[in-house]
Amino acid sequence: MKASGPIPPEFAARELPLAEWIAQAGSTPLYAYDFGIVRARIARLRAALPSGVGIHYAVKANPYAPLLSAIAPLVDGMDVASAGELEKVTAVMTSKSMSFAGPGKRDAEIEAAIVAGATINLESEGEASRAFAIAERLGKVPRLAVRVNPDFELRGSGMRMGGRASPFGVDASRVTALVKRIGSAGAEWRGFHIFAGSQSLDTAAISETQAATVALAGRLAEEVDSPPPLVNLGGGFGIPYFAGDVSVNVEAIGRSLGQQLDRRPTILSATRFAVELGRWLVGEAGIYLARVVDRKESGGETFLVVDGGLNHHLAATGNFGTVVRRNYPVAVAGRIGAEAEEVVSVVGPLCTPLDRLADRVALPRAEVGDVIAVFASGAYGASASPSAFLGHPAVREILVGV
Repeated sequence: MKASGPIPPEFAARELPLAEWIAQAGSTPLYAYDFGIVRARIARLRAALPSGVGIHYAVKANPYAPLLSAIAPLVDGMDVASAGELEKVTAVMTSKSMSFAGPGKRDAEIEAAIVAGATINLESEGEASRAFAIAERLGKVPRLAVRVNPDFELRGSGMRMGGRASPFGVDASRVTALVKRIGSAGAEWRGFHIFAGSQSLDTAAISETQAATVALAGRLAEEVDSPPPLVNLGGGFGIPYFAGDVSVNVEAIGRSLGQQLDRRPTILSATRFAVELGRWLVGEAGIYLARVVDRKESGGETFLVVDGGLNHHLAATGNFGTVVRRNYPVAVAGRIGAEAEEVVSVVGPLCTPLDRLADRVALPRAEVGDVIAVFASGAYGASASPSAFLGHPAVREILVGV
């Protein structure tokens, strides 16, 4: 038997309105995103952060359009990673509150960002040259920040994005020269985007990284001899997916950040700061629901075959960003909290052994027609999964609690 992760407290003692959600979606499989949880998360973060530190939503975590519309009035900006995300956000938020990061931006994407007035987080000197040329052709002044590849990493992060050779950002040692080029080209310099890693549950490590980020921004600003208008501190706040995981303490992070900003270098005294979060804001607000279509025994093991799998929820199958396959929080949706009666594996309908949503987990007995819930599914779910694989129907998505 293998343990499953902790069910988010907002759902653990609650009866899910399954019939209502499935009727609203039309069928299973589906994702249900509870915006009441998202709203509370944003309010909690706002209260925890030092006054004046903005909140940006990382659209890559979940670009579901109704969710974006609901989030937009509650945050200070949105960060996109493609022209497709840029188009979605333009529909719900002023373009000057958007930034565009990601290596390999195509010329058409750079042009779209310049036309929209979004800030482009430059990932290389070559990207800067292309942005200058495109802006000159358009007769526009581009808004450009520099994404910095820091000389440190976020300790304990699931995906480390600093302190090493990287396709992301400009090495810290080369940033000063690039910022000076931005000024010489007549572009509008918007500051720094410094992102060291993601999915960390280590509160102290996140605070240490934020302190290092503020110090690095100060050192770079002094080298440039100009205060950055904005420093995007990145995020990295993880959520508990697996057994033994413990939530980060955002209040402690906020207090530590406040202390760091109180003693920040003088050159940053007028600089605005922001944190960029996706997973922490929406991850625990989402549930993936799939219906049992078959119950079978093989080799002394029981399998619950459900009507959706890795084509909809690649991360839950352990095939997206994890090395060791562990179980997400999972339950028989109508019997959350009920005593376990058997050990089963929950598998999807695809013709691959990789399609396993839960591996040898203890659950109440489930029959054909019952619904399995996979929690912590609000981030990197539908949009991060190979939906076209084997031609199965697309997953449905609904927003509830608005």
